[in-house]
Amino acid sequence: MTARAAPLRVGVVGVGHLGRFHVQKYTVQPDVSLVGVVDVDQPRAVELASQYQTQAFVDYRDLFGRVECVSIAVPTQLHHAIARDFLAQGVDVLVEKPLTATGAEGRELVELAARARRILQVGHLERFNPALRSLSGILTTPRFIECQRVAPFVERGTDVDVVRDLMIHDLDVILSVVRSEPSAIEAFGVPVLTSEPDIAHVRLRFASGCIANITASRVALKRERKMRIFQPDTYLVVDYGEHRIRICRREPGAASGSLPNLSFEEREVGGEDALEEEIRDFLRAVRTRTAPVVSGREGLQALELAEQIIASLEIP
Repeated sequence: MTARAAPLRVGVVGVGHLGRFHVQKYTVQPDVSLVGVVDVDQPRAVELASQYQTQAFVDYRDLFGRVECVSIAVPTQLHHAIARDFLAQGVDVLVEKPLTATGAEGRELVELAARARRILQVGHLERFNPALRSLSGILTTPRFIECQRVAPFVERGTDVDVVRDLMIHDLDVILSVVRSEPSAIEAFGVPVLTSEPDIAHVRLRFASGCIANITASRVALKRERKMRIFQPDTYLVVDYGEHRIRICRREPGAASGSLPNLSFEEREVGGEDALEEEIRDFLRAVRTRTAPVVSGREGLQALELAEQIIASLEIP
């Protein structure tokens, strides 16, 4: 009888709003041991450690030598230093988006992970949204894309502008489906409640000919996350929040000169927990030593495009 491998030893650094969910997801995964949680707010770390029967730490370096992989869910400005230190210790890393505060920091992490042969995954959660994943086999040659991502104002996330806070989700998705280099950028932004742009609108033109219009706002009255995709014979609407897609197809058989025959379909695609799927993908990558769905290099591409947009922003 073959002995079962020891549980994978994991930790979570930063157990605020999002880090708490990482902790929760790890504790329900098979063959995983949550070694500890880290937060500079010691009472918060102790409370969560008690709830999930693990250890609490204030200094992330206390996890060195104890864990094989780690989630990092701290403010963006800290991503680079903490992820760098874990990678240098031979620990695989899942870091929340954006990868780092700057492209230069991100490139350093990607290069370090490659040299150390470590897994570096970036938490672009929409890639695991069941609505987006249901487009497999339907989405072929996008020609025009519209994205709208708006939300009410919350203080969390305002350490960066709206492009790196919200729009970067759509930049990552668009790059993953268009698979072409941006050739032109028009960008407009307005600060409203912070010193950084809180509303931004961008038009991207890609070398493939595809055009993408993207709007992001963190000062809206309600939350909405939608993407519309036009390709030669199909119009697709993805509602991330409602886990629903709508498909309009041009069917063959219309007489010459007449209006095309159209078919309409709506699908609800629930049942998947995007964060749990992301955690599972990370653990799979760690165990099999294969690339995650959103690698560090892909996270870097989205960040570098965000930086180009920020540099192009026209602010009235």
